[in-house]
Amino acid sequence: MFRFSTLGFSTTRLSATRFSPARLSLASLAAFVLRVALTSFGFFSPIAAGVQNPHALQLIQIKANATTKPPAPESVIAPPGSDLYVAQHGDSIPSVARKYLRRTKYLTSTELAEAIREANHNRPGVFLKSGEQIIIPGILESPIVEKSVPVARDFEVRAIYLTGVMAGSDHGLRIIRHWREVGGNAVVFDIKDSDGIVNIAFDHPLATGQRHYISDLPKFIHFLHSENMHAIARIAIFRDEHLVTTHPELAVKSHSTGQPWRENGKLVWTDPSNLKVQDYDIGLAKFVAQSGVDEVQFDYVRFPAEGDQKDASFNYQTDLTAAGDSKDHSTDHPTSHPKQIQRSDVIADFLSRAYAQIHPTGALFSLDVFGVMAWQRQVDLAHTGQDIVAMARHCDVLSPMIYPSHFFGMDGIARPGDAPEHFIGESMDRFKLITKDSNVVIRPWLQAFAWRTKTYSPQYVEVQVEVAKQKGGIGFLFWNANNDYSKPYTAMPEMRAAKNKDRYFRGDEVGAKQEPATTTPAAAIAAPVTVTAPNTNVETGLAPSASDSAHPAQKIWRH
Repeated sequence: MFRFSTLGFSTTRLSATRFSPARLSLASLAAFVLRVALTSFGFFSPIAAGVQNPHALQLIQIKANATTKPPAPESVIAPPGSDLYVAQHGDSIPSVARKYLRRTKYLTSTELAEAIREANHNRPGVFLKSGEQIIIPGILESPIVEKSVPVARDFEVRAIYLTGVMAGSDHGLRIIRHWREVGGNAVVFDIKDSDGIVNIAFDHPLATGQRHYISDLPKFIHFLHSENMHAIARIAIFRDEHLVTTHPELAVKSHSTGQPWRENGKLVWTDPSNLKVQDYDIGLAKFVAQSGVDEVQFDYVRFPAEGDQKDASFNYQTDLTAAGDSKDHSTDHPTSHPKQIQRSDVIADFLSRAYAQIHPTGALFSLDVFGVMAWQRQVDLAHTGQDIVAMARHCDVLSPMIYPSHFFGMDGIARPGDAPEHFIGESMDRFKLITKDSNVVIRPWLQAFAWRTKTYSPQYVEVQVEVAKQKGGIGFLFWNANNDYSKPYTAMPEMRAAKNKDRYFRGDEVGAKQEPATTTPAAAIAAPVTVTAPNTNVETGLAPSASDSAHPAQKIWRH
């Protein structure tokens, strides 16, 4: 009733009231605009609006969120001895490890990369997100400065050899640790091999061929010392392929052409009598000694032994000729002419200068020499310049390379590689006898490879060590060019377990009080056999053995 009357009232009023078409149209338009405005702001029919567009409120919220800045990442605090690195675009854990390696205590980037993962909650993956904060552990406050650990010259070294590439690698570190575990106490590692490449950072105008396989020498030595290992740095001296290639003026000269002389077609030899070459090698040795090594070892301390020897010309010959031409000999007595300089004199003088520079650093000084030099054949001495008696006066240790397989053509033995007892024993007897008037220690290089022998085994290794020890050798060095020491790994524990503790080695350790060395009396050593060499082979630089006329020549091999 009420609604009807209201409707009627409204209808009556509408019919009574007269509106013009224009006024009605404007009113409708205003009402429509007002309705749209109120709907847009949610004041008119909010429930209906939500039903018509159920995503409207969500869209409004997303737009609001898009204008809000993301929260800043939580701050990472680096613990003491660490650094905080903020990753850049394209960074990875290995690349960051390489970037930081020199500032840390770690030796290889692989070691550091693994430490970075552990320090960052065992972070998986390789690549880093831009802006990611990474803890770098093991940061050093300052570079490591290492000092030599002094030992007596008769300290019993039990060593293996590593190339520079291997020494600076993760595999090399595993070899070192395993060698220590089986009873080794020393490592010989390359600073410069005969290719002339220097494996460390060394500031010298002639040291242009550098590959820093050992990125931080004091740090590497510190690692060896932490393992109670004696650190021996090997430097190949006058056979230096890189130096002679980049500086041909330092090479041995050819008489016939005036050009650099070649040994069997190879340009590898610097002139041992050139003072620039000598000073370069002495400078490198002194730098290495001051970096903390315990011993500096010279290899290739000799003149070339092969090739056309008559065509080879050296500085000392030229200097001597020039001096002779300028001197007035008219009043000389026939016997007053000075002694003509020999190759052995050049080597001895060089070693005297080198020892004077190295000895004050506290490092031992050792020399590698040909095993055949113990036979003291004149032709070998004339070619190599390795006068063992003279060399023994200018070093602490002599290390003859007495690999049995390298004595082919000697003593009438067809397969010398299968006769380790004979050649180790004979070599040691001879070296001990000719150095008896010096205080030099004989520490031989022994064979740790299967070349020219069918009997190479752990027992082969044990025989060499035992014979060398019983013949007066103090310690030993194992050589394998590929750094494969599987046979010595097996032999060492067996030798350590021997009932006779003095059968193979004393067992000296770095930092421990060592037992006095025992030596074989000189009277008990066989006298050397004098060998003449009328039919010298110029190409090899060696004479045939008197006891083996079936072999007209013997080649000298380094390793």
